[in-house]
Amino acid sequence: MPSKHEAQLKRLNRIEGQVRGIRKMIEEGRYCVDVAQQIKAIRSALKEVGLSVLDGHLRTCVADAVRSRKQNQIDEKIGEVVTLVRSWE
Repeated sequence: MPSKHEAQLKRLNRIEGQVRGIRKMIEEGRYCVDVAQQIKAIRSALKEVGLSVLDGHLRTCVADAVRSRKQNQIDEKIGEVVTLVRSWE
């Protein structure tokens, strides 16, 4: 497995732990702002993983489509990226 994937999985494991921590905070009735700050941290971490995955997609799948010089493949890959980026807003 490429090291980039290993880093992504490691980050996702940390995020999973953070989510469990938030659950515990809510169960314990912790201060709302503290919980919200942890949620913000998780959203930021997920965004970084998503950007890392997108970067990999651009460098491999999209680049392969461009190298193929097949316009339908290029258009398809660009469309995937545009749809994904729109969904993040």
